[in-house]
Amino acid sequence: MQLSFFIFNRNGMKKMVGHSWKVWVLSALLFCGIAGVLFKVSPVFFSTIQPLDKKGADALSSKDMPLAPSFASRSLDGQVVASTQFAGKVYIVNFFASWCPPCRAEIPDMVALQERYGRKGFTFIGVAVNETEPAIRDFIAKNRMDYPVVMADDKIVSAFSRYVAGGLSAIPTSFVVNSSGHMTQVITGGRSKEDFEKIIVDALGKPGTPQ
Repeated sequence: MQLSFFIFNRNGMKKMVGHSWKVWVLSALLFCGIAGVLFKVSPVFFSTIQPLDKKGADALSSKDMPLAPSFASRSLDGQVVASTQFAGKVYIVNFFASWCPPCRAEIPDMVALQERYGRKGFTFIGVAVNETEPAIRDFIAKNRMDYPVVMADDKIVSAFSRYVAGGLSAIPTSFVVNSSGHMTQVITGGRSKEDFEKIIVDALGKPGTPQ
Protein backbone atom coordinates (compact mmCIF):
# COMPACT_ATOMS: atom_id res chain seq x y z
CA MET A 1 0.00 0.00 0.00
CA GLN A 2 1.36 3.42 -0.97
CA LEU A 3 0.40 6.69 0.70
CA SER A 4 0.98 10.02 -1.02
CA PHE A 5 0.89 13.63 0.14
CA PHE A 6 1.64 17.02 -1.38
CA ILE A 7 4.32 19.48 -0.35
CA PHE A 8 5.22 22.90 -1.70
CA ASN A 9 8.78 23.71 -2.68
CA ARG A 10 10.40 27.13 -2.43
CA ASN A 11 9.08 28.12 -5.88
CA GLY A 12 5.52 27.33 -4.95
CA MET A 13 5.40 24.25 -7.18
CA LYS A 14 3.37 21.36 -5.86
CA LYS A 15 5.26 18.06 -5.57
CA MET A 16 3.79 14.67 -4.78
CA VAL A 17 5.76 12.50 -2.38
CA GLY A 18 4.97 8.84 -1.75
CA HIS A 19 5.89 6.69 1.22
CA SER A 20 5.17 3.15 2.21
CA TRP A 21 2.48 2.83 4.87
CA LYS A 22 4.96 0.78 6.91
CA VAL A 23 7.30 3.77 7.15
CA TRP A 24 4.47 5.94 8.45
CA VAL A 25 3.40 3.37 11.03
CA LEU A 26 6.95 2.91 12.32
CA SER A 27 7.46 6.68 12.49
CA ALA A 28 4.24 7.13 14.48
CA LEU A 29 5.20 4.39 16.93
CA LEU A 30 8.64 5.90 17.42
CA PHE A 31 7.14 9.32 18.10
CA CYS A 32 4.66 7.91 20.63
CA GLY A 33 7.45 6.05 22.40
CA ILE A 34 9.54 9.20 22.72
CA ALA A 35 6.53 11.18 23.94
CA GLY A 36 5.82 8.55 26.58
CA VAL A 37 9.33 8.92 27.94
CA LEU A 38 9.23 12.70 27.99
CA PHE A 39 5.85 13.10 29.69
CA LYS A 40 5.17 11.13 32.84
CA VAL A 41 1.71 12.65 33.34
CA SER A 42 0.19 14.80 30.62
CA PRO A 43 -3.27 16.18 29.80
CA VAL A 44 -5.21 14.34 27.13
CA PHE A 45 -7.76 15.75 24.74
CA PHE A 46 -9.70 12.61 23.93
CA SER A 47 -12.04 10.50 26.02
CA THR A 48 -12.38 6.78 26.51
CA ILE A 49 -14.35 4.71 28.98
CA GLN A 50 -12.78 1.38 29.81
CA PRO A 51 -15.02 -1.20 31.49
CA LEU A 52 -12.83 -3.51 33.55
CA ASP A 53 -13.87 -6.58 31.58
CA LYS A 54 -14.36 -7.44 27.89
CA LYS A 55 -18.05 -8.11 28.54
CA GLY A 56 -18.60 -4.48 29.50
CA ALA A 57 -19.51 -3.08 32.90
CA ASP A 58 -23.27 -3.50 32.42
CA ALA A 59 -22.87 -7.24 31.86
CA LEU A 60 -20.94 -7.83 35.07
CA SER A 61 -21.94 -8.38 38.65
CA SER A 62 -19.89 -6.74 41.38
CA LYS A 63 -18.17 -10.03 42.23
CA ASP A 64 -16.66 -10.09 38.71
CA MET A 65 -15.10 -6.65 39.11
CA PRO A 66 -11.79 -5.94 40.88
CA LEU A 67 -11.83 -4.38 44.32
CA ALA A 68 -10.82 -0.73 44.36
CA PRO A 69 -7.47 -0.07 46.02
CA SER A 70 -7.23 1.01 49.62
CA PHE A 71 -5.80 4.47 50.17
CA ALA A 72 -5.35 7.02 52.91
CA SER A 73 -4.15 10.59 52.61
CA ARG A 74 -4.76 14.03 54.06
CA SER A 75 -6.81 16.68 52.36
CA LEU A 76 -5.53 20.23 52.10
CA ASP A 77 -7.57 21.17 55.16
CA GLY A 78 -5.77 18.50 57.19
CA GLN A 79 -8.58 15.95 57.30
CA VAL A 80 -7.86 12.27 56.72
CA VAL A 81 -9.33 10.98 53.46
CA ALA A 82 -9.37 7.17 53.41
CA SER A 83 -11.14 4.57 51.30
CA THR A 84 -12.63 3.07 54.47
CA GLN A 85 -14.68 6.25 54.94
CA PHE A 86 -16.56 5.58 51.71
CA ALA A 87 -17.71 2.05 52.44
CA GLY A 88 -21.21 1.60 51.05
CA LYS A 89 -20.94 4.72 48.87
CA VAL A 90 -20.41 5.32 45.19
CA TYR A 91 -17.39 7.49 44.47
CA ILE A 92 -15.22 8.67 41.60
CA VAL A 93 -11.52 9.28 42.12
CA ASN A 94 -10.47 12.00 39.68
CA PHE A 95 -6.77 12.61 38.96
CA PHE A 96 -6.48 16.21 37.74
CA ALA A 97 -4.39 19.39 37.73
CA SER A 98 -5.16 23.09 37.70
CA TRP A 99 -2.86 23.56 34.68
CA CYS A 100 -4.64 20.89 32.60
CA PRO A 101 -7.24 22.40 30.17
CA PRO A 102 -9.61 19.40 29.99
CA CYS A 103 -9.40 19.07 33.78
CA ARG A 104 -10.36 22.72 34.26
CA ALA A 105 -13.24 22.30 31.82
CA GLU A 106 -14.89 19.44 33.71
CA ILE A 107 -14.41 20.67 37.30
CA PRO A 108 -17.45 23.04 37.33
CA ASP A 109 -19.66 20.13 36.21
CA MET A 110 -18.23 17.94 38.95
CA VAL A 111 -18.95 20.63 41.54
CA ALA A 112 -22.56 20.85 40.34
CA LEU A 113 -22.99 17.07 40.39
CA GLN A 114 -21.44 16.85 43.85
CA GLU A 115 -24.05 19.30 45.08
CA ARG A 116 -26.85 17.31 43.44
CA TYR A 117 -25.83 13.80 44.46
CA GLY A 118 -23.66 14.33 47.53
CA ARG A 119 -26.61 13.64 49.84
CA LYS A 120 -27.54 10.48 47.95
CA GLY A 121 -24.46 8.46 48.78
CA PHE A 122 -22.02 9.78 46.19
CA THR A 123 -18.84 11.84 46.19
CA PHE A 124 -15.96 12.84 43.96
CA ILE A 125 -12.45 12.59 45.37
CA GLY A 126 -9.91 14.82 43.67
CA VAL A 127 -6.23 13.87 43.44
CA ALA A 128 -4.08 16.85 42.41
CA VAL A 129 -1.15 15.83 40.21
CA ASN A 130 2.16 17.73 39.86
CA GLU A 131 0.83 20.66 41.87
CA THR A 132 1.99 23.00 44.60
CA GLU A 133 -0.27 23.45 47.60
CA PRO A 134 -0.71 27.23 47.12
CA ALA A 135 -1.74 26.75 43.48
CA ILE A 136 -4.24 24.01 44.19
CA ARG A 137 -5.67 25.83 47.22
CA ASP A 138 -6.33 28.84 45.02
CA PHE A 139 -7.88 26.63 42.33
CA ILE A 140 -10.16 24.91 44.85
CA ALA A 141 -11.34 28.25 46.23
CA LYS A 142 -12.00 29.77 42.81
CA ASN A 143 -13.99 26.74 41.67
CA ARG A 144 -15.75 26.21 45.02
CA MET A 145 -14.80 22.55 45.07
CA ASP A 146 -16.64 21.11 48.05
CA TYR A 147 -15.48 17.51 47.80
CA PRO A 148 -12.25 16.04 49.23
CA VAL A 149 -9.02 16.89 47.38
CA VAL A 150 -5.66 15.38 48.22
CA MET A 151 -2.19 15.85 46.79
CA ALA A 152 -0.94 12.99 44.65
CA ASP A 153 1.96 10.96 45.98
CA ASP A 154 3.70 7.79 44.82
CA LYS A 155 1.47 5.55 46.92
CA ILE A 156 -1.87 6.69 45.58
CA VAL A 157 -0.61 6.92 41.98
CA SER A 158 0.82 3.38 42.19
CA ALA A 159 -2.39 2.07 43.77
CA PHE A 160 -4.54 3.20 40.85
CA SER A 161 -2.01 2.76 38.05
CA ARG A 162 -2.53 -0.99 37.90
CA TYR A 163 -6.07 -0.43 36.61
CA VAL A 164 -4.81 1.43 33.52
CA ALA A 165 -3.05 -0.26 30.63
CA GLY A 166 0.49 1.08 30.71
CA GLY A 167 -0.07 2.80 34.07
CA LEU A 168 -1.50 6.16 34.99
CA SER A 169 0.17 8.49 32.49
CA ALA A 170 -2.46 11.06 31.49
CA ILE A 171 -4.94 13.40 33.12
CA PRO A 172 -7.77 13.74 33.65
CA THR A 173 -8.30 10.09 34.52
CA SER A 174 -11.22 9.00 36.69
CA PHE A 175 -11.94 5.72 38.48
CA VAL A 176 -15.54 4.74 39.22
CA VAL A 177 -16.16 2.69 42.37
CA ASN A 178 -19.54 1.18 43.21
CA SER A 179 -21.20 0.86 46.60
CA SER A 180 -19.59 -2.51 47.31
CA GLY A 181 -16.11 -1.10 46.74
CA HIS A 182 -15.52 -2.60 43.31
CA MET A 183 -13.93 -0.71 40.44
CA THR A 184 -16.36 -0.59 37.52
CA GLN A 185 -14.86 1.85 35.00
CA VAL A 186 -11.73 3.78 34.16
CA ILE A 187 -12.35 7.04 32.29
CA THR A 188 -9.47 8.63 30.42
CA GLY A 189 -9.98 12.21 29.27
CA GLY A 190 -12.52 14.89 30.09
CA ARG A 191 -16.22 14.03 30.18
CA SER A 192 -19.34 16.14 29.83
CA LYS A 193 -21.71 16.79 32.70
CA GLU A 194 -24.27 14.51 31.04
CA ASP A 195 -21.76 11.67 30.78
CA PHE A 196 -20.75 11.92 34.43
CA GLU A 197 -24.34 12.21 35.59
CA LYS A 198 -25.33 9.05 33.72
CA ILE A 199 -22.42 7.17 35.29
CA ILE A 200 -23.37 8.42 38.77
CA VAL A 201 -27.08 7.67 38.41
CA ASP A 202 -26.38 4.19 37.02
CA ALA A 203 -23.98 3.42 39.88
CA LEU A 204 -26.38 4.67 42.54
CA GLY A 205 -29.19 2.62 41.01
CA LYS A 206 -27.25 -0.65 41.10
CA PRO A 207 -26.68 -1.89 44.65
CA GLY A 208 -23.38 -3.68 45.02
CA THR A 209 -23.04 -7.30 46.02
CA PRO A 210 -22.27 -7.53 49.75
CA GLN A 211 -18.74 -8.72 50.42
